[in-house]
Amino acid sequence: MSLSTLNAISPIDGRYRNKVNELAPYFSEEALIKYRVLVEIEYFIALCEIPLPQLKNIDKDIFEDLRAIYNNFSSEDTIAIKDIEKVTNHDVKAVEYFIKKQFDSLGLSAYKEFIHFGLTSQDINNTAIPLSIKDAMNNVYVPEYFNVLNKLKSLSTDWANVSMLARTHGQPASPTRLGKEIEVFVVRLNEQFNLLNDVPSAAKFGGATGNFNAHHVAYPNIDWKAFGKKFVQDTLGLQHSFPTTQIEHYDHMAALFDNLKRINTILIDLDRDIWTYVSMDYFKQKIKAGEVGSSAMPHKVNPIDFENSEGNLGIANAVFEHLAAKLPISRLQRDLTDSTVLRNVGVPFGHTLIGFKSTLKGLDKLLLNESKFAEDLENNWAVVAEAIQTILRREGYPNPYEALKGLTRTNEKINQNSISNFIDTLEVSNTIKEELKRITPSNYTGI
Repeated sequence: MSLSTLNAISPIDGRYRNKVNELAPYFSEEALIKYRVLVEIEYFIALCEIPLPQLKNIDKDIFEDLRAIYNNFSSEDTIAIKDIEKVTNHDVKAVEYFIKKQFDSLGLSAYKEFIHFGLTSQDINNTAIPLSIKDAMNNVYVPEYFNVLNKLKSLSTDWANVSMLARTHGQPASPTRLGKEIEVFVVRLNEQFNLLNDVPSAAKFGGATGNFNAHHVAYPNIDWKAFGKKFVQDTLGLQHSFPTTQIEHYDHMAALFDNLKRINTILIDLDRDIWTYVSMDYFKQKIKAGEVGSSAMPHKVNPIDFENSEGNLGIANAVFEHLAAKLPISRLQRDLTDSTVLRNVGVPFGHTLIGFKSTLKGLDKLLLNESKFAEDLENNWAVVAEAIQTILRREGYPNPYEALKGLTRTNEKINQNSISNFIDTLEVSNTIKEELKRITPSNYTGI
């Protein structure tokens, strides 16, 4: 049976494939192979530009033909490389042999031994994978992140003047504004995104154990460290890690994953808050014709988008956590655990993307139930006690906190009349009493 969305093991490639399609050019097996081809080709061109003595006569016009190998990379090319790998049992060596065949076709057979010259497979993997992550971040993650962020900014503005009963420990607390509570998430996300921009996309490139041994023994008069830095940073747009062992140390990649995890955690916090507001009837949800909320209860319109987001962001965080904890650890100069782990790097990005889209879908369906906000405020006049006792403190009134505690810390209903009657008993001027009576749960919302 051929692979389809119905028989895929992972829901990322199954049920949710249409939500993560845009990640395939960066994290699929075909994408990894294409990025390896890109690095190999650009490395060969960089050797020509030194130039190495044996490559000095190559016409630079051929460079665009070489770049066409990865720019026009096809699924048929992927299959050809996988067929070679069946023989070599080595994925990067298969890429090298594939490019050598392309060189034959371009009349460059005399130069093909300079493909992968002096390199280890990790020089290719540890540049190809960070490059694919960087591209996925810029082309997929960041736009989707800003879709969510901009929606939250819009809602914080739309709801800026909606007074709301706050709840601390789940209990009625000093009133706030709905827009401000949304803005809290906007600021938190912004601050973490700013940190994200400070994390470099680092790559190892230095031969078998990171010391350019093979390069140096063949051409001792070339500054290979400078070459490696220029190639990684100027050509590939990554940060050159040096010194390293045979593999990249992944510290910066771990920092990236930890940062992405924190952004996801903030959105999980948002998902749970909005879910709770829906359960409190602060929001209704737009109803889609034909949609069913429960197989048994016809009336239900469930906040499933926020639940879906929370679940997917949680899975993403679990994988990001493992990647960040495992990748920086390697036995001595190299072991292979990073190789199999890195093949899963697209998984948390996939679940993150699903989470982002689900949060956005849920936010788009919210309908403000203003009457419920007003009702909750009207039913909780006790929350103005803080305001009253604070003004009484300002006026030097004796034991104001205790006086308000006696009024409000009971099981009896506190309403506007009981607050007003209490204010009338205070030994303060009529001006102060009028000031106190102007305070309501709806206008006691701070700045």
